Amino acid sequence: MIVSVNWLKQYTKINLPVDELATLVGARLVEIEGVIDLGKKYQGIIVAKVVSVENHPNADKLHVCKVDDGGKAKGVKRDSDGLVQVVCGAPNVRKGLLVAWLPPKSTVPTSFDDDEPFVLGARELRGVISNGMLASAKELAIGDSHEGILEIDVNAKPGDDFAEAYKLNDYLLDIENKSLTHRPDCFGIIGLAREIAAITNQQFKTPDWLLDTKTNIKRTPSSASPLKVSIKAPDLSSRYQAVVLSTDRAIAETPIQIQSWLARVGIKPISPIVDVTNYLMALTGQPLHAFDYDKFTKLNGGKAEVIVRAAKKGEKLKLLDGRDVILAEEDIIIANGATPVALAGAMGGSSTAIDDNTKNILLESASFNLYNLRGTQMRHGIFTDAITRFTKGQSPEQTAPVLSQAVAMLADLTDAEVASAVVEEYPGKQKSSKIKVKAEKINQILGTNLTIEDMYETLKNAEFIVEMFCGKGKTKTDDGELDIVAPYWRADIKIPEDISEEIGRINGYDEISPSLPSRSFVATGPSDLESLQQNIRSILARAGANDILSYSFVHGNLLEAVGQKTTNSFAITNAISPKLQYYRQTLTPSLLELVHPNIKAGYGEFSLFEINKTHNKVHGKDDEGLPGELEMTALVYANKKSSKSSAFYNVRSQLDFLAKCLGLLFEYTAIDKKPDYPVTAPFDYQRSAYITEKNSGVFIGIVGEYRQQVIKNLKLPNTVAGCELGTEDILKAVNLTKGTSYRPLSKYPGTTQDITVQVKQQASFAQVWNAMYDEVLKGVELEWGLEPIGVYHPHDSRVKNMTFRIYLTDHEKTITRDAASKIVDKIGQALKKKLSAKIV
Repeated sequence: MIVSVNWLKQYTKINLPVDELATLVGARLVEIEGVIDLGKKYQGIIVAKVVSVENHPNADKLHVCKVDDGGKAKGVKRDSDGLVQVVCGAPNVRKGLLVAWLPPKSTVPTSFDDDEPFVLGARELRGVISNGMLASAKELAIGDSHEGILEIDVNAKPGDDFAEAYKLNDYLLDIENKSLTHRPDCFGIIGLAREIAAITNQQFKTPDWLLDTKTNIKRTPSSASPLKVSIKAPDLSSRYQAVVLSTDRAIAETPIQIQSWLARVGIKPISPIVDVTNYLMALTGQPLHAFDYDKFTKLNGGKAEVIVRAAKKGEKLKLLDGRDVILAEEDIIIANGATPVALAGAMGGSSTAIDDNTKNILLESASFNLYNLRGTQMRHGIFTDAITRFTKGQSPEQTAPVLSQAVAMLADLTDAEVASAVVEEYPGKQKSSKIKVKAEKINQILGTNLTIEDMYETLKNAEFIVEMFCGKGKTKTDDGELDIVAPYWRADIKIPEDISEEIGRINGYDEISPSLPSRSFVATGPSDLESLQQNIRSILARAGANDILSYSFVHGNLLEAVGQKTTNSFAITNAISPKLQYYRQTLTPSLLELVHPNIKAGYGEFSLFEINKTHNKVHGKDDEGLPGELEMTALVYANKKSSKSSAFYNVRSQLDFLAKCLGLLFEYTAIDKKPDYPVTAPFDYQRSAYITEKNSGVFIGIVGEYRQQVIKNLKLPNTVAGCELGTEDILKAVNLTKGTSYRPLSKYPGTTQDITVQVKQQASFAQVWNAMYDEVLKGVELEWGLEPIGVYHPHDSRVKNMTFRIYLTDHEKTITRDAASKIVDKIGQALKKKLSAKIV
């Protein structure tokens, strides 16, 4: 963003050298990327008066002019009257005209930055000597017109410096505006001037017309048809105002000074109507838009029904730049009846463009949803000055004073008359922020010793409404309280800390004496949960799993692919990417999304796990109204190499290893009916189990294989399974059981036996495991382990075989075969009693 220092000076005093000003603004407001000396372009250009004009003897379209420069230029050939001869081909050159004369040795401003600037001299044109040239607005880098020479319209006399006449001895500040995203007021000259006044310790006074937030426009009698405005979705536009003007001088000339202000900040002058809207936008930060009213009403059978709504998918609109765009449902449009006429906040449509034949104008001043406009900006590649400002969140309170000033300026420049009442809708009325803060708190936050008077003056200079209260018997320099109302253009001020930041920034953080805190600091150790998470991470890594870290935000398509409802996710209003539009409900989708890419990368068998937070609407919000956080641990096992491998039991073995290392005992229970929770959505409930810690009874999570639709959607191998566990639930179980992951190794060798149990077809693995544990293993004073090996179920058989491997170790002596056999026999008896099963 380019800012003119001389334009700033129209609203505040600036006595600093430009380098010091740039340094101060960079330290206290925004980074200045460069300073441009504009005055160099206009060195040597002189105001001259055309004294005589004669036809060129050898050219029909050229004129030989004599100009009076007040004798200012040196080394130029003059006649006996001191006049200088210049050949000019402009159709508007005439006697008595004040012009910009570029004498010999001066540089044409438009070529100043070229590799080879155009330096003028005294040269012969068709046999007649011309000393320099009389310049057009385009050659002077002020406007785009080169059909005639520029006619000076300010109070000047021959010999005056042209640059001085139009305040072109100027410096331009190249501002890095990304750091001003939260400050829409600073996207206007008045807002920046206010900030400069505050940081140079001056009281700023906003122009009265901009402070008056009421619409002061008087209607004159007119035949214009009634104007109506309707905002269909209040979340898309907080305020929309419009008025109709009529004029017979739509193609009048914009004052050169206004054209000059626009040109030097990078806005091309076009016509009085467009120039006024652009001038006020650059001045205040509030964009305006002008429609050709007659073209506007023609699109709707003579009616003027302004409708602000969301675009319909597939709607088309031809823009002012000639492009045809296909609109998205997230775009905001201005329509007349059913016909789109403008892409709101971004660019008008060609069907209602202002041109030389425009007689009636529909003038718009509005506020639109900045988040929708950011999407529009990127989707359609529109980076106009208007949308740049709208995407910063302009205050809806500003639309009225800017509209009123635009009407006043157009009346002055084009004799425009108000032809309708001002119509508006204002569904999102802005409320002023009222804040109370103690001076002591501000000093504590900033580490300063400012008096309450200092704080009061700082805020008053920036035009905050401030009242100062001191305690009984205290002076103004003692501690007290400030009651503050933020001006309407400072919607970013919400809390006492914002006030502290303002005071610190305006006075300069570099003015704060750095000092170390006086209180002592004690290093904080990890919490029990953090220690457990690190322990789980280490255990699963030892089990062969790979730790990953993924985004907490996911695409809605991923949620739907695993069977989760997007309505259960918190949506991100200002997502940094379309792929990151929702909070994830569980960790499993993020892991499953990585399976196929890893298989494509050549990894045939692997386990992935993640320990992180999740958020979903099922668990609601916390006490502060923020999405509740759930600490979760998830693991996925995938194997493309073998379709015979049991994915479920591979995951279970890793879980059992985790439980053993934590001193826990996991119990797995079949799921009777289909559950409806975010955590269970990806799993095939008939091939999954709930996990409970057996000794404490704490529910831990779910383990199982995934639904076939999930496997298809995410291109997973058939051998895939996983689990999702509540990390805080594991911590609760550890605390209740006082489990420990350490037990000394026995000095004595253990033994291993495989047993195959024949059970009825309907018997579950959990029933068999529980019978062995509850009836026998729970009371055994040996170190033991029980690992499933496989299940054999012959076709059309009423029974099935389950094979287990039992590990037995005695810490007192070497266990004998007989001792091990007795335990196996007890297991057989328990299984027969509980399940009518037998060991085969």
